[in-house]
Amino acid sequence: MTSFKSIFDQYNWEETLSDILSKKEEDVIRAIQANKRTLEDFKALISPAAKPYLEEMAQLSRYTTKKRFGNTIQMYAPMYLSNECQNICTYCGFSMTNKIPRRTLTDAEILREVEFLKSKGYDHILLVTGEANKTVGVDYINNAIGLIRSKFANITIEVQPMDQEDYEQLIDNGLYAVLVYQETYHRAEYKKHHPKGKKSNFNYRLETPDRLGKAGIHKIGLGALFGLEDWRADSFFTALHLLYLQKTYWKTKYSISFPRLRPHSGGLEPKVVMTDADLVQLICAFRLFDEDVELSMSTRESEVFREHIVSLGITSISAESKTNPGGYVVEPQSLEQFEISDDRPTEEVVQMLKNQGLEVVWKDWANNWK
Repeated sequence: MTSFKSIFDQYNWEETLSDILSKKEEDVIRAIQANKRTLEDFKALISPAAKPYLEEMAQLSRYTTKKRFGNTIQMYAPMYLSNECQNICTYCGFSMTNKIPRRTLTDAEILREVEFLKSKGYDHILLVTGEANKTVGVDYINNAIGLIRSKFANITIEVQPMDQEDYEQLIDNGLYAVLVYQETYHRAEYKKHHPKGKKSNFNYRLETPDRLGKAGIHKIGLGALFGLEDWRADSFFTALHLLYLQKTYWKTKYSISFPRLRPHSGGLEPKVVMTDADLVQLICAFRLFDEDVELSMSTRESEVFREHIVSLGITSISAESKTNPGGYVVEPQSLEQFEISDDRPTEEVVQMLKNQGLEVVWKDWANNWK
């Protein structure tokens, strides 16, 4: 059976990037005016030639988002269960090479963290771990989902990639969505940043969304970590991946996230800097490329940036996030995976959204567990 790898292998990174950079003003105008946009249009919208049209793209993105999603925005919260990891990743505070205290939450500690998040109103939770098969493998994740599934409308995970049968087991237990970022679609750079551990297998990670689609997951989240390689090329391959998945697993919903490299213990400087204007351009380009895809914004970004971007295409946002296991109440001082930029309390972020005329959605879909 075919997978995204067969599509991906037909493209050359350097040629793709060159094509994006060569787009002209007329290509951008054609893309903006198109009723249904293609991958070539997406290339034009993320190209340098589109910079003078950023305001026009932003207004069109705002209109398109409101037409499809109304004035709503969904709130979610990440909950880090463990910082144990068997991988070496140059950009991550949890990397095996970092000499830090490791911690994995117990059932009782998980429930304490959940109690705090529920007190804030959250009904969408994102469970996050490092990648350590023996410590936080499928059995640990399955137990955590069973422990909290009656307390949340849906549960999303961002953990190590798994086999199809593992995902099927988790879905049967109440799993709603999985976020799996390729980090970068550049093979050589990927290997440089993942020299050891299961994550070093580029193809296995690349085909994870295929395994999720075959398992029947409700939603898949895609993305790249901007700063490892050229953001335009990585964004094109993310869009290519999205289009393939939508055609192949058409019953599944999709979301895109936009993480930029943030400081962490043993930090890595970005190879390519993505400016705020670049990120605005990309978010608008994705909204114009796909009216239905969910676009998510985390607390990696600053207060000011998040306040300006929420009305231009974003449909879900986190607040008051902690990127360390037990960070809410159990052990606030444990090491973070990366530094948070917007650390405002949930109530303040909610008020900011309301001030912009947005209706905060805490719950929009749920499994009815007895």
